[in-house]
Amino acid sequence: MLDHVVFGASDYATSKAFFVRALEPLGVCVVSEGPLGIELSRPGGKSSLCIRLQPEVRPAHLHLAFTAENRRQVEDFHRAALQAGGVDNGAPGLRPIYHANYYAAFVIGPDGHNIEAVCHDAVA
Repeated sequence: MLDHVVFGASDYATSKAFFVRALEPLGVCVVSEGPLGIELSRPGGKSSLCIRLQPEVRPAHLHLAFTAENRRQVEDFHRAALQAGGVDNGAPGLRPIYHANYYAAFVIGPDGHNIEAVCHDAVA
C-alpha cells in the first residue's frame, strides 16, 4: 500500500546509525543517500523509509512497524536496536491481543519513535 515514508530527525547522524543497525537483521539497507537524507529499503523492495535532517523541528512520534520473515528476525532486530542505542519498549514475544501468531518486539528510537518488528506466521 505505501510506496515510502518520510520523516525528519533532530540528529541525522544518530538516526541514520540507529536505523541502519536496527533494521539490518530484517534485510533493510541503505539504497541511496544524498543532500536530502537517506533512503532505506530491502534490496529490490517496493517501499522505503526516508530520513531527513530537521534539527529545528522536533518530529512527532511515529509508530513504525517492519515485517519480519520469522521470529528469529524479530529477536535479532530487538537485540540490534538496543545495541544501536534504542530503549526497550517490549521484548520479543507473542501479542495475542492482536492475533494468536502476532510475534513482535518494540524499541524507542532516537527521536522517540516506537519502532516495531513483527512476524505474523505461526512457528512451523
